[in-house]
Amino acid sequence: MPSPRPRSKPSPRPDAASDEQPGGAPLQAYREKRRASATPEPFGGGVRAGHPAVGTPALFVVHKHAARRTHFDLRLELDGVLRCWAVPKGPSLDPAEKRLAVETEDHPLEYSEFEGVIPDGNYGAGAMITWDRGSWVPLEDPRDGLVRGKLLFELHGHKLHGTWTLFRTKPPMARRGRSKDEDRQWMLAKKPDFAARSGESDLPEASVLSGLTVDELGEGEGPRRVAELVEELRGAGAVEGEVDPRQVRFMLAQPAKQPFSRAGWIFELKYDGYRLLAAKRGGRVYLRYRNGHDASALYPEVRRALEHMPFQHGVLDGEVVVLGEGGRPSFAGLQQRALLQRPHDIDRAAVRLPATLFCFDLLALEGLDLRRLPLRTRKDALAHLLPQVGPVRYSDHIEERGEAFYAEVERLGLEGIVAKNADSVYVPRRSPDWQKVPCDRHDDFVIVGATAPEGVRSGFGALHVAAFEPSAGANTTAPKLVYAGRVGTGFTESDLHELATVLQPARRDTPACSGETPKGKGHLWVEPELVCKVRYKERTPQGMLRHPVFLSLEHDRTVGDLAREAGGAPREAGGAPPEAGGAPPEDAAPVAANPTKPLPKAAKPEAPSPARKLALTNLDKVFWPEDGYTKGDLVDYYRQIAPAMLPYLADRPLVLTRYPDGIHGKNFFQKNAPDFAPGWIRTVTIWSEGSGRDIEYFVCEDQQALQYLANLATIPIHLWSSRLGSLERPDWCVLDLDPKGAPMEQVVRIAKDIHELCEEIELPSYVKTSGSSGLHVLLPLGGACTYEQSRMLGLLIAQTVSRRRPEIATIVRNPAKRGGKVYIDTVQNGHGRLIVAPYCVRPLAGAPVSAPLRWAEVRGGLELGDFNIKSMPERVKKQKKDPLVGVLGDRPDLLGALARLAELA
Repeated sequence: MPSPRPRSKPSPRPDAASDEQPGGAPLQAYREKRRASATPEPFGGGVRAGHPAVGTPALFVVHKHAARRTHFDLRLELDGVLRCWAVPKGPSLDPAEKRLAVETEDHPLEYSEFEGVIPDGNYGAGAMITWDRGSWVPLEDPRDGLVRGKLLFELHGHKLHGTWTLFRTKPPMARRGRSKDEDRQWMLAKKPDFAARSGESDLPEASVLSGLTVDELGEGEGPRRVAELVEELRGAGAVEGEVDPRQVRFMLAQPAKQPFSRAGWIFELKYDGYRLLAAKRGGRVYLRYRNGHDASALYPEVRRALEHMPFQHGVLDGEVVVLGEGGRPSFAGLQQRALLQRPHDIDRAAVRLPATLFCFDLLALEGLDLRRLPLRTRKDALAHLLPQVGPVRYSDHIEERGEAFYAEVERLGLEGIVAKNADSVYVPRRSPDWQKVPCDRHDDFVIVGATAPEGVRSGFGALHVAAFEPSAGANTTAPKLVYAGRVGTGFTESDLHELATVLQPARRDTPACSGETPKGKGHLWVEPELVCKVRYKERTPQGMLRHPVFLSLEHDRTVGDLAREAGGAPREAGGAPPEAGGAPPEDAAPVAANPTKPLPKAAKPEAPSPARKLALTNLDKVFWPEDGYTKGDLVDYYRQIAPAMLPYLADRPLVLTRYPDGIHGKNFFQKNAPDFAPGWIRTVTIWSEGSGRDIEYFVCEDQQALQYLANLATIPIHLWSSRLGSLERPDWCVLDLDPKGAPMEQVVRIAKDIHELCEEIELPSYVKTSGSSGLHVLLPLGGACTYEQSRMLGLLIAQTVSRRRPEIATIVRNPAKRGGKVYIDTVQNGHGRLIVAPYCVRPLAGAPVSAPLRWAEVRGGLELGDFNIKSMPERVKKQKKDPLVGVLGDRPDLLGALARLAELA
């Protein structure tokens, strides 16, 4: 049996502010002020145990909130929630300027991802933008600081940096007799350092996610701005047409021998990262590496920013990087991000090693294909679309002066430049209109050995080289020789002969350097007497050379010269940033790390991903006695149907109904994931308003997870209408047609009436069988509504249809008062309410399935039993397109549909 899953419990809160949360219950004050069905704010979410240790990064966010009074909210991740302070005037970079910060109720961690408009009538009504986001690092024990009334910390955000302090306006010993309002008053101040500025702070006003100011968001300016841009692009010659991001082939640059300056050309920075295509369709974001691998789950901070941007359909080309010290791309950090798998590890790494997508091209926008437009036009549009700062940024360029730009890039020790013809169109191949000029570094190294020659090569295979670095001991003025890798290219035949001749007499038994020298046969170790010049990209965190090329023997340089130059200072050969890591070839995408080479300790993943073990049990047990279907048939069905079913389950909390003794035995409803669930099954903790407690829901991400749920004897799987990250905004409105004894012909008639009404008001609609006795009509919302708004939309549709068909349709909930009519149920459009998942099996004779239908199939003679555990896999294989899938991505004009519906009333 798998080991029990540990459950996290928040520690008691020692500080005075906890008196606002009776019994120390986390988030109680927050939840008492809000209704999940009425506000788009994050409402659910688990509380992670613990608090950040001194020197450990945790999440921070600053919101700008245009409520009754516009103000800023500083939120720090602490004790598993966001501790919050309202800062009326906002943070100041001037150490002489102290700003009032009033402590408010704790918020759920998911609030760090919130940006939107809180509707009138709700607490805090008004627009709110994510003004800044990043990590905060406590410099002293934060829990002790809360008790003492002083927090000292660093901020590493897109706008705020350096050391800050929060302190109470009155010392803790003076609390007795003071009001709670006085006790919540703190001051926020910047400490003098590199990030401090005197006078007024000149910081960007716009969101780091959407690029909108709080006023623009509140006034709906974003969509208007995009609409104007689309018209300009259409006038510039853009053609109508959807661009499928899965089919896009990247335009690639040809190598250039040297930098150049040229009129009509632009010059961009060449980043040390992974090429990434970012696509947004109907609010959903898809990230793809150049080799086609899906990277959507790996960079949640990039995905989140794109989700908030005010366009609905777009394709952007860029490069994803992790910025290290001094804002330099750190390939080692990016490798660590790219190799993570567990959602928890990815979420934490997004705080500690945040990724940035630098976009340099725009291929499509709102139904327009831009690839035949000139590059300059595409880039101008891109610059208007993206925020100034944030996880997704515009990659700017220099006009014409490529040589001067290259010289500066080389001086800074960066990757290189890319030259582009400003009039070039986007073509799916390597083109001379794009040329890359890398900046290689070069330095002198000590030859400490060689490998044996292979194949037709004479002399030796590769040189082993080493570099001097300061001793780790107390005597820092005595550098030591440390292994730096092997150099296998760049040799002429003359070089091979000359070096082989001088190396043999200098042989020794062991390496003359320390470090991770290669073991085994085939290595010749020599006395450290010769110096060679090597060109390379950079040094990895382990000190190894990346892409080294031999240039020459340095006859006028001695080993003693290199030792003296190294002195007691750390050696960063050629100015390479010490955090930079080795990159794969340009065509490659992330691959598994070398298991023999550990990751750097500074950014080691929190824990390795656990091995997956799927133990299936009791597969011969009969679950459907009348039909002879077994538990094994159930598990196998979910294995076969997984590709079709998983898109509907993705990122949604699930609720199981388990039948351990088959459909006629006892069954039970299960929301909480059991303690024995394996660690590789994703779960998420969400506050239940009805239950008044946290619930740990399953989230199904792949075929194995789906089979695991089936092995628990789960027959039907129910799901939320909303997804993690936007739990307050459903993807669809459901109208459940419940016959309760009425003939199926009437259910069909009402479903078609709903479909016809939706066509009248230009609102898409989709249909599936419930798998039981009725039909579900789903109306896509695109995440644009709250649950309350979704329920009202469904009720308006239901009222209109029931008035048109009063003889067969009703919206009366009480079955005794329906008069044998079909009930149009809209109650399931509520926060935490469930519907049966598409393609899931029902615990009824014949093992029927909730089957997506084409509207042409909704006609007389429709038999729900025709869609069952045996017929559905074959049906899915034959269908060209899932008839229900549009409900996941459509983003209809809801305001227009409502206006047209009102005209019909």
